[in-house]
Amino acid sequence: MFVCVHNSGRSQMAAGLLEHLAGGRVLVRSAGSEPADRLNPTVVEAMSEIGLDISAETPKLLTEEAVRGADVVITMGCGDACPLYVGKRYIDWALDDPSGRSLEEVRVIRDEIESRVKQLLGELID
Repeated sequence: MFVCVHNSGRSQMAAGLLEHLAGGRVLVRSAGSEPADRLNPTVVEAMSEIGLDISAETPKLLTEEAVRGADVVITMGCGDACPLYVGKRYIDWALDDPSGRSLEEVRVIRDEIESRVKQLLGELID
């Protein structure tokens, strides 16, 4: 499960990338502690550049039920805004927030997320 504050950028990119790369081998979810009204349009554009359409996704609220169903919870810059649940494996990815960034800057964030997702996938399916 990928979690960021608004579930409109980083966590959506990570979820889209993992779904694509895993090819159905992993159940992927994303959520936010304070979900936005819509996805960041620059994030949607950056993902479409690499052939991934996440435009139909919507920001979702982080729930205890969703966290309990996850094997791993990846947080992305939430700090105290993302609650921790006992007994879950947490990994924090320190990533820049794409909000208010140019397409060029979002591409860099997307590529960093893709690199981390590939590494995570290797750990999950081994």
